[in-house]
Amino acid sequence: MHLFFTPDLQPTDTSYTLSEEESKHCARVLRLDRGDTVTLIDGRGGWFKAEIAEPNPKKTSIKILHHQPDYNQRNYRVHIAVGPTKNMDRMEWFVEKAVEMGIDEITFLQCARSERKNLNLERLEKIAVSAMKQSMKAYLPTLHPLTRYADFLQQPIEGKRFIAHLVEGQERHSLAKSISGNDTYTVLIGPEGDFSPEEVAQALAAGFQPVTLGQSRLRTETAALAACHTIHVLLDV
Repeated sequence: MHLFFTPDLQPTDTSYTLSEEESKHCARVLRLDRGDTVTLIDGRGGWFKAEIAEPNPKKTSIKILHHQPDYNQRNYRVHIAVGPTKNMDRMEWFVEKAVEMGIDEITFLQCARSERKNLNLERLEKIAVSAMKQSMKAYLPTLHPLTRYADFLQQPIEGKRFIAHLVEGQERHSLAKSISGNDTYTVLIGPEGDFSPEEVAQALAAGFQPVTLGQSRLRTETAALAACHTIHVLLDV
């Protein structure tokens, strides 16, 4: 199956022209020809069956045959807010794997102990698109830019809220035992060095429940993916 990302494709469209990047991949790399069937995804749940009308490495035209909305839509949402690591390769790995697994939102947090002060959101979005296509999903998660921790806590957050931390002297419950029912789940994951005690207190005051991801001490990106996976394992039944 050949998938192409078509973010501006509308449900009522009967034809479409692929972007130059997707056209090049279609006509030159895959060498698809007139009449070959393809699948288009808009990143908003739209899954389109189509066929190539005219292959062209710069503007391949497509004929839309069938549109399926809300393709494989889940009844729950996952939002991971994480302090990015100093080594961006590790954050790129997390984004790729989380999208393959299924995630709705990722927010990058600037925390007290954060070593990274900026990130290339455009590159991360390209990785997310590639992972969405690779895993045959129709939803592209929202990637939020680097956000100050205090500002994030002030935002309206729907559903159930958790903070995974390692601060001693704080009672924590298992995330796995805290997940129940279809809902929106937001999990805070600290940067290298974890959240500060003050940040944990701020989250608790904002209504976040303290949780643990198990007995092992996990790297930031591993903890973020473990939280995402835990939610899926418990609700994908």
